[in-house]
Amino acid sequence: EKNEAWRVQVVDTGLHTATGGRLKRIRPLLNDETFCMTYGDGVADVDIHALLEFHRTHRKLVTVTAVQPTLPFGVINFHTLAGGTVGFEEKPRLHAVWVNSGFFVIEPRALDVISGDDEAWENGPLEHLAHDGQLAAFRHEGFWHCMDTPKDRQVLEDLWKTYRDRGLVIIG
Repeated sequence: EKNEAWRVQVVDTGLHTATGGRLKRIRPLLNDETFCMTYGDGVADVDIHALLEFHRTHRKLVTVTAVQPTLPFGVINFHTLAGGTVGFEEKPRLHAVWVNSGFFVIEPRALDVISGDDEAWENGPLEHLAHDGQLAAFRHEGFWHCMDTPKDRQVLEDLWKTYRDRGLVIIG
């Protein structure tokens, strides 16, 4: 095991400050160092070393980790009609769609596009950075699951219990 010198600082950015405003408020603490950011509402097995290497190689101000979501519904495929039958796939992964997983690598200069406390990171800043060619996307095809609803929480807790009860350890 490798011991790393971690320094954690909790910053109260205010109850009504949006995600972009929160990032802008921590800018003075960054010492112009590349940093990782997550919303904290997702669980993934992202290879951080590969993500950082991708970010360094592509030399953009921001790298977002892109994932393919899974539909919460079964999908009927009408294109496979044969004798009146259809195709069916339960809760498929959307292979043609990639979404923001909420895991980022950010250069502090990227925070300069944030206008203030009320701006969400996802709206103006990310769109602005993409328009300026300063947003890269790292494709993560491993495990990812959001925790936006009580149902999501239950799914993740059930997965945790399954691995714990089997004595399995997840090593990143």
